[in-house]
Amino acid sequence: MYEIIYISTTHKQNGQCNADELCKIVEQIHPEVIFLEALRETYSNNQEHLFSDFGILHNKLEIEAIQKYQYKSTFKYVPVLDSGMSDVFNEKYEIATQNIELQRKIENFNVLSAKYGFQFLNSDVSIQLQEDMRKLENIILSDTALNKDAINSIDLYEDEMLDNIYSYCKTNQFDKAVFMCGVAHRKSIINKVEKLNKNKDITLDWNVLRF
Repeated sequence: MYEIIYISTTHKQNGQCNADELCKIVEQIHPEVIFLEALRETYSNNQEHLFSDFGILHNKLEIEAIQKYQYKSTFKYVPVLDSGMSDVFNEKYEIATQNIELQRKIENFNVLSAKYGFQFLNSDVSIQLQEDMRKLENIILSDTALNKDAINSIDLYEDEMLDNIYSYCKTNQFDKAVFMCGVAHRKSIINKVEKLNKNKDITLDWNVLRF
């Protein structure tokens, strides 16, 4: 059986959300495969060389955690993005974050992340706070073409990651893996993986990390 533990993360160090704490979680799971929300070029051959030969760590939180886990175990690293987020998402975010109320919600989320770390990111509270921010974004952007395009681009972005995970599993065998993905996608990914096994040729045992 292919077991995949889904872990919500953040891409930058922030208090208790740091590479050491994430590495501890991964070490407890002891996966043979690590799927990551990243492009292949995010961790280039040169960066891999700098780490293996000189111990220079990556600036992306999840990859630094993976590098530290490499000292403890062998595994297969699999980036699951073919392309980055669409420009329309960045346009939407730039407009929405000019709103003071949204700025306060983002700051509150970041404070809780720094204080409680991955226990907060992988909780129902984080899902609710992210949902509150999404609702406010939709109010700010209203029924605009930009908002619709951004929502659609996020949906395709998530589908691409999951499709690549299923494709990998068709041609590779393992017992346990983790999938690390930014917390903003948590609710949507959980909903999608609950339905995916019904429509795919291979059945995966998805387990969501929860605190």
